[in-house]
Amino acid sequence: MNSRQKNAHTVSVFTNPPILCIPLFLIISLTLSLNDLWKFPILELISLIFASVLPMAIILYWAKKTGDDSDISTRENRFTPLVVGTISYLIGFVFSLILNVDSFLSFLLLCYATNTFIVMLITTKWKISIHTTGLSGPVCALIMLLGPVGALFGLIYPVLIWSRVTLKKHTMAQAISGGVFGFVFTALDMYLFIFLFNLNITNIIPIFDVFGYIMAIIATPIVLGILTYLNKKNMLLFYLIEIILFCFFAAVMSSLEIVIIFLLTTVVSILISNYAGKSFEWYGIIK
Repeated sequence: MNSRQKNAHTVSVFTNPPILCIPLFLIISLTLSLNDLWKFPILELISLIFASVLPMAIILYWAKKTGDDSDISTRENRFTPLVVGTISYLIGFVFSLILNVDSFLSFLLLCYATNTFIVMLITTKWKISIHTTGLSGPVCALIMLLGPVGALFGLIYPVLIWSRVTLKKHTMAQAISGGVFGFVFTALDMYLFIFLFNLNITNIIPIFDVFGYIMAIIATPIVLGILTYLNKKNMLLFYLIEIILFCFFAAVMSSLEIVIIFLLTTVVSILISNYAGKSFEWYGIIK
């Protein structure tokens, strides 16, 4: 294993969804507790148990039982952990609802249960990346709560795509699709729940801006993914598309911060491609 593969492995370990949930849900819980700090210990405990500890426990148990690695890389072995994960999030949702501590966290856990169930169905046929899905869900929640500050965590997305593809855990399409699914469905679920259940959740970012940040994060990885699939190793074509996208964001989006997030994601995508070198398919497109 060379240094790049070691670094890719390190990224993969620390972005394992139950591990990544710990710092991201910590920020979510702190944000939700700003006006009432007594809520924080309860919110953090609920998220820690049902979004991190229980899912990680089943992953480790099932990996040992099946003889798989800690990522449960074999697609056929992922069904049971995803079922248990769905149940864990549902229990967390019910528990949070009973305690009536915070509607946003409660329905975020319901969103997790819904999306994990859908991922489970997809996984029966195709190995969508749970790592990138697990990143994009809480990042989307942070965007809803913190706007551009939350969107900064989305800069991990292209790095994580590189990590999972480099380790040969996923194809490019699987790694990119996991993130797109997590971002889009988390936003759709949350705003749908707010509408259907008439939730009194204030101080969240408008849906148009949230989807603006999401598009800013996923645009460049999607472009690179499509060019990879079409085997179009054309630097001029890539940068032309990026200029068109920049003009689109600058003209359509009301927030300068969204344009900045797009530019930052593009820069990170280019930097990680340069770091990866010829072994990573994006490199041939940007060079």
